Amino acid sequence: MRHNKKFNHLGRTNTHRKAMLANMASSLIKHKRINTTTAKAKALKKYVEPLITKSKEDTTHSRRTVFSYLQDKNAVTELFKEVSQKVADRPGGYTRIIKTGFRLGDNAQMCFIELVDYNENMLKQKSAKKSTRTRRSRKKAETDTPVEAKATKAEVKEEVSIAPEVKEEVKAKVVETPVAEVENVEETPAKEEEKTEE
Repeated sequence: MRHNKKFNHLGRTNTHRKAMLANMASSLIKHKRINTTTAKAKALKKYVEPLITKSKEDTTHSRRTVFSYLQDKNAVTELFKEVSQKVADRPGGYTRIIKTGFRLGDNAQMCFIELVDYNENMLKQKSAKKSTRTRRSRKKAETDTPVEAKATKAEVKEEVSIAPEVKEEVKAKVVETPVAEVENVEETPAKEEEKTEE
């Protein structure tokens, strides 16, 4: 039983798998973007990202270490000259996987794997989206409004409260109209209807 063994062998022997990942890593470094299956892309991500981190320190030792993995002089040169300078300020996450659907023959899930810093379209979108949304931003927006525009609760109550003269007029009208008159007004149409029926 292979409990807790999450290592994806990709249906290959150890040497075949290493050779395939080395070729794919070289292709990714040279072309900046390759099309492959999602399973291979995830395995490649774990394989190539430590090599890119290693390339940030341009020493003979790190070049030899990377060459032992890639076995391609041109890819190593490209990695240390161009790629390492592009990703110098990035602390990790040098690659991106974009799923593209399923392959017609065997229905395998396909994707692109690319170097993040070489996709100009994504970089433009990220720079345009820099506004962050937090709960604090609402409070900040309120504090930015001028002090004159803000009205305290007491001021609002004063504005809403009815003037004393108006209150007296309303009371006087209520007192002037007796309840008996209102009842008589309601009774009169009914008496008139009875008279018309007779």
